[in-house]
Amino acid sequence: MRAKILLQLKPLKQFSIPFTGLKIGKHQFDFEIDNSFFDAFEYSLVKKGTLKAEVELDKQETMLILQFRIDGTIVLDCDKCLAEFNSPVSIQERQIVKFAEDELQSDDLEIIILSKKESEIDISGLIYEFITVSVPYIKICEENGNGQRCDQEMIARLESLAVGAQKEEEQQQDEDPRWAALKKLK
Repeated sequence: MRAKILLQLKPLKQFSIPFTGLKIGKHQFDFEIDNSFFDAFEYSLVKKGTLKAEVELDKQETMLILQFRIDGTIVLDCDKCLAEFNSPVSIQERQIVKFAEDELQSDDLEIIILSKKESEIDISGLIYEFITVSVPYIKICEENGNGQRCDQEMIARLESLAVGAQKEEEQQQDEDPRWAALKKLK
């Protein structure tokens, strides 16, 4: 079981920043994000993408301040026509990491508390969270702004299979012409 867990975490090992040997001040880290990154998260909303993450780590005496800039494209499925489309992503976020004697929990979502014994911070979860939160609630090709239009053939097919269209069709077929003549008398 342990070997399986280690295999799953291996693709994300590159997203750990060892901060112990760094001098106080600002340090720049660049990360490439591809499909293997999203594969490491079992139920990921995003399955494909090509992004670049630039992380500025500002090391101070009692804390770290991480500035994230993530740019690139992710592949989403259109909620209207079910086609895949590229959606541009541009994210800027900040995360504060404080050190404590014991690992305390912080109520503030912008602050992570690490033990003073820690020597590195894994930012893969943070990057994944920032990307996932940037996904629009309703994903439509046409509203993406890249000029892509929804697949009209698929939309026509979906509309023909819609429940309302089927009921109207069945009503027209089931309607007896004698009853139709009686309804006209009303």
